[in-house]
Amino acid sequence: MSAQAIATADALTITPVHPLFGARVEGLGDLRNPLNDQQKTALKAAMDKYAVCIIPGQSMSDDEQEAFATQFGKMEDTPTLVDQGRRRLENKRINDISNLGPDGEIWAVDDRRRMYNLGNLLWHSDSSFKPTPAYWSMLQAKVIPPQGGETEFIDTRVAWDHLPQDVKDEVIDMVTYHSLIYSRAQLGFEAFSPEETARCKPVPQRLVRKHAETGRLALYLSAHIGEIEGMPRPEAMALIRYLIEFATQREFIYSHVWSVGDLVIWDNRNTMHRATRFDDKKWPRDLRRATIEDIGPTLEQPR
Repeated sequence: MSAQAIATADALTITPVHPLFGARVEGLGDLRNPLNDQQKTALKAAMDKYAVCIIPGQSMSDDEQEAFATQFGKMEDTPTLVDQGRRRLENKRINDISNLGPDGEIWAVDDRRRMYNLGNLLWHSDSSFKPTPAYWSMLQAKVIPPQGGETEFIDTRVAWDHLPQDVKDEVIDMVTYHSLIYSRAQLGFEAFSPEETARCKPVPQRLVRKHAETGRLALYLSAHIGEIEGMPRPEAMALIRYLIEFATQREFIYSHVWSVGDLVIWDNRNTMHRATRFDDKKWPRDLRRATIEDIGPTLEQPR
């Protein structure tokens, strides 16, 4: 696919940002204003096709970002399962994707929240550790560091399309178990309170999902996976590592270099993403995420 801009009937300009997926969407105007039905339909169609859409030049407050998100579905009630009492943002339904405390200062080097948030450097799908996982995520950039801190994405429909047929046959019916404890354990983080541990019980998810709008199959992968139903755990994790390494080949990755005001939307049903490293002890990085809930647990959805 070329990077040539595509003008739609709804006056949107859609420019692919990667040969396999992802697009820059322009022409929606100021997202602090409600979209009309034609604009919502056009953005939904772009998301179904490209999986990741970048909308530049926005300046929404947290409440305005929530209002924009609710035009496309129900917001998650609980943005996070840890540090419930130490939030920086007043809007409790907006995820604080930053390295800043309530005082606006950068976290100390040994801050528990910093150690926990390093998990964002692992390839994952948002809220796959919840019984009903995430549908779309919408991340808006407020402050970005001068170097590093990009966000990388892959479309797991692309990964499925390229997967060897014998592997497809092997994994098609598998059920995995997801938990925040599994992903943080990969980094050696174990500082969960008893209450947090109770909230992080593993939940089952399909390993292969059908993207309802396009009919394409997708691998539902995440660092939050720690088990495969009916398989010894070492064998299961070796298989998950193989699948993640296969899905994240360099030619499959789009790396987004942030500008202040960018709003990036992705479909968690068929993408993975991760943050890249930056000097988080020196530079602030402040992004805000609105997350829409999926229609139900993956095991209850048509495959």
